[in-house]
Amino acid sequence: MIPTLLDLLGRASRALGLETIDSFPPGHAYARTRWDRAYFDIASDMKPDQIERALCESITNTPSVFAHIVNPTPGMQRALLAVIHTRLRRACGAPNDLLKLLIDAYDSPHTVEAIPGLRAAIARSEGLAPAERAHALLAHLGAMPAAFDVIDAPARIVN
Repeated sequence: MIPTLLDLLGRASRALGLETIDSFPPGHAYARTRWDRAYFDIASDMKPDQIERALCESITNTPSVFAHIVNPTPGMQRALLAVIHTRLRRACGAPNDLLKLLIDAYDSPHTVEAIPGLRAAIARSEGLAPAERAHALLAHLGAMPAAFDVIDAPARIVN
């Protein structure tokens, strides 16, 4: 009886958003994406698009939290790329720490490419020193036209 009662309490807690989650719901396109609950407070009653938006905002505000995401979605990667782009425009040096986070994310074969050719560019730099890998990735991103000016909005049907 007690296990049944605990199971019902757990379901009610999740349904009310009283728990935090660390992944998208099963069956979601990015169900393999995981994040550390200690860094992201994502309520269990949030919809997947709200979850991704919250994670992207966290990355934009504190880019180092990207290190606590496994198999980041393309949207999350674009949020990090936008921060990298902003830092390049404002500072004199390349943000190697953030580029390393992106390179590390592609260690997993389950990470979906945010920009076509990104996985291949990272793979080509395999075996180089971390700073050289970051420089090679930066050169690849810089050669892409409008790599950071992608508008990511849902399509609307107008009648």
